[in-house]
Amino acid sequence: MSLPDRRGYFGSFGGRFVPETLIPALYELEKAYKEISHTRDFKRRLDYFLSEYAGRPTPLYFAERLSEYLGFNVFLKREDLLHTGAHKINNTLGQILLALEMGKKRIIAETGAGQHGVATATVCARFGLKCVVYMGREDMKRQELNVFRMRLLGAEVVPVDTGAKTLKEATSQAIRDWVSNVRDTFYIIGSVVGPHPYPMMVRDFQSVIGREARTQFRKITGKRLPDYLVACVGGGSNAMGLFYPFYKDEKVKMIGVEAAGSGLNNMHAASLCRGSAGVLHGAMTMLLQDKDGQVLNAHSIAAGLDYPGVGPEHAFLKETKRAEYVTVSDKQALKGLSVLSRLEGIIPALESAHAVGFLLKMRRRFKKNTNVIMCLSGRGDKDMHTVKDALV
Repeated sequence: MSLPDRRGYFGSFGGRFVPETLIPALYELEKAYKEISHTRDFKRRLDYFLSEYAGRPTPLYFAERLSEYLGFNVFLKREDLLHTGAHKINNTLGQILLALEMGKKRIIAETGAGQHGVATATVCARFGLKCVVYMGREDMKRQELNVFRMRLLGAEVVPVDTGAKTLKEATSQAIRDWVSNVRDTFYIIGSVVGPHPYPMMVRDFQSVIGREARTQFRKITGKRLPDYLVACVGGGSNAMGLFYPFYKDEKVKMIGVEAAGSGLNNMHAASLCRGSAGVLHGAMTMLLQDKDGQVLNAHSIAAGLDYPGVGPEHAFLKETKRAEYVTVSDKQALKGLSVLSRLEGIIPALESAHAVGFLLKMRRRFKKNTNVIMCLSGRGDKDMHTVKDALV
């Protein structure tokens, strides 16, 4: 798949819509990524840290009891077993090694659910770089444990009090910081969003998920390909990491699960299913906006899905009908979390629970021999306060 094009577009989505101050920095980043990331030495170092530090490869686990309950075969790609508890470490390791090669001494990041912030703080601690993480005040309340983890790792966590005080505002503040400190600062974006080359770069670093799953599925089942790939979508990095290595296999159906929140006619975060095209955080994509183009507040019980936009490559996959996007409500996600916990002894993050919630919708609808790979993008430790308040 030769996307994005040289200007950073996936069809009509993507590009660079940023202040002029950042254009040279983005050119510098793109040049460094293309020249450094494909060298034998860079690949060797990244593979080493993914294996010996992060804990790859992660298992592709056949969820026998869940499969029996649903009536079709479910294989869980266990990104929750990685160091720091989620897939985010795949990307932060790749970007921190690139930052070191570029001679950057200061790292900034944004975070919603806190997992990207923790992963960024973790790699900064490992490599001895200054770390500043921007986080909305509302998300800091919801993810108090992850805020403590970041600070314990040596990161400065900066609360953002504008707007809805969630991921959108944290991202905006991180971009403002980068504009002011572009010479010595490297911005580690946490998802397949933002201006080119970030959507491409994050996708490439996360594609280890799909590459492993592809090989593991064939080894476990003796079959070449699964029937479905399922993953939750906020910005969309775990989904793109799973989808991308299967892009050319048209028989494999790809399904991204967005957050319907408290209802599609109320507060939600379904940018692909209910949004329209526009510019957000440096890229043309699908987002939630009013008739005047003002970005709307998003809502999800999962802080990592509480974002009014989506990665431009996901918008392209929907536009070209290569992937299908569906929605799951807060209530359905909580049910998914409960079912997976009780049937398999695995407590998923609320983000991943949305994907489980979709599988519950498909109970007895898929044929018995249908094979589904679901990306279990993170574990649920960080969400226990939220889940307790919602279920009690």
